[in-house]
Amino acid sequence: MSISTDASGRRSIAIEVEVHGTPDEVWAAIATGPGISSWFMPAVVEERDGAPVAFTLTFGPGMASRSEVTEWDAPRKLTRESPGWIPGSPPIANEWIVEARAGGTCIVRIVHSLFASTDDWDNQLEATKYGWPAFLRTLQLYLEHFRGQSCTLMQVSAPVAGTEAEGWDAMLSALGLAGASVGQRWTAPAGVPSMSGVVEYLTRTPYDLLLRLDTPGPGIAAFGVAGYPGGPTTLAINGYMYGAQGAGLVTSETPRWQAWMEQSFPKPASQAPGD
Repeated sequence: MSISTDASGRRSIAIEVEVHGTPDEVWAAIATGPGISSWFMPAVVEERDGAPVAFTLTFGPGMASRSEVTEWDAPRKLTRESPGWIPGSPPIANEWIVEARAGGTCIVRIVHSLFASTDDWDNQLEATKYGWPAFLRTLQLYLEHFRGQSCTLMQVSAPVAGTEAEGWDAMLSALGLAGASVGQRWTAPAGVPSMSGVVEYLTRTPYDLLLRLDTPGPGIAAFGVAGYPGGPTTLAINGYMYGAQGAGLVTSETPRWQAWMEQSFPKPASQAPGD
């Protein structure tokens, strides 16, 4: 995924993924609040006179991102514009394009672009290629196995000592997934909250793991680790629980996983007990 430029000054990067579903079904997954919340992050769509005007996505406490709709052509194309991620940077436009394919699938093409006279802000575009693969694989799994089902999202995170690589290795080891491979069936070992399923995605660049679950209920569990400038390494779990039982499972499982995270991994020195 390289950055493309044109004469107008537009600099862009594009990502594509093939998914199951009709254009209307795919559109419901990428252009509605409940749909986006079923594979990405909690989302709310604002409407005015029955037409969508803005999307707000919540990535964590105090981490909400709002984008305004600049083009809406359901179920083919949606364009949103949001402020740049860094103060002073140009706005970012996000195009979502759905193209039907034979055999009951669609291509979803995402184009992130900004207008700039220099390459000073290209790092914002480059960063997108690291975050999307695991989420797009989650979108594929959702549309293939859980399409149209209601979803409740479990979000658990904890700061840990050490580097991203050290945190990742420690988490895989604790989960009994060190050396695991895609397609492998997995059951949580003793001491880990009850969970089982199939490994659907596993990568170290970046650090992401996806499990398609049958226990504690039908869903997808996404494990990851990230480091933030000036902040600690953070382990995170997103659990997408589907169907009528999803809300109850999130209520019961969230405190169990949060306690496991906090008990299983050393805290950064600045957050150690007694500091």
